[in-house]
Amino acid sequence: MRFAPPRPLPESPSTGTAEALLTSARLLQQAETGADTDGLLRGKNLALVCDREEDADAILFREAAAALGASVSHIRPDLAPPGGAPGTALLRTARLLGRLYDGIECQGLAPAWVHQLGHDAGVPVFDGLASAAHPTAQLVKELAGSDSLERKRRLIVQAALLLELS
Repeated sequence: MRFAPPRPLPESPSTGTAEALLTSARLLQQAETGADTDGLLRGKNLALVCDREEDADAILFREAAAALGASVSHIRPDLAPPGGAPGTALLRTARLLGRLYDGIECQGLAPAWVHQLGHDAGVPVFDGLASAAHPTAQLVKELAGSDSLERKRRLIVQAALLLELS
C-alpha cells in the first residue's frame, strides 16, 4: 500500500521527462506488438474517471493500458448524494481509490478536483493524459516512422504510464 504523494506529469514536460517519454515510446514502437509489451503493466489496476467511456480519449487510454497488460475500470465522476455537489463523493473516496488502483486517469474534471484527488489518493493521477490537448501529445511529432498519428499517440500514453507506474 502506497501513501506517497502522487507524481503527476507537469503541465509542460521538462526536457528530461520529454526525453524519457520519447525513449520509452521509441522502444515500444520497435517492440513486437503482443508478447514483448503485453506484460509490462500486468497486475496494475487503473481507474478511468470520466463521464462517457465511449469517448475517443477514454478508448485511447483503455487500449493503451490494456495493450501493456493493465486492467482499467471506468468510474463515473458524478458520484454524489442527492443535493450534493458533483464530484464530492469522488473526493471523499480518494483514499479508497488509491488503495484499489495503481493510477487514476481523469478526463473532463475540473483541474482543482484532479489536484485534490491526486493529493488524497496517494497514487499517480493523470489529468487528461489521453487527450490531444495534454502537453505530452506534442511529443507525437518527435516520433519517426510511418505509424499513424493514433498509434503514435497511444505510444506516448503508454510511455507515460510506464514512466509513472513501473
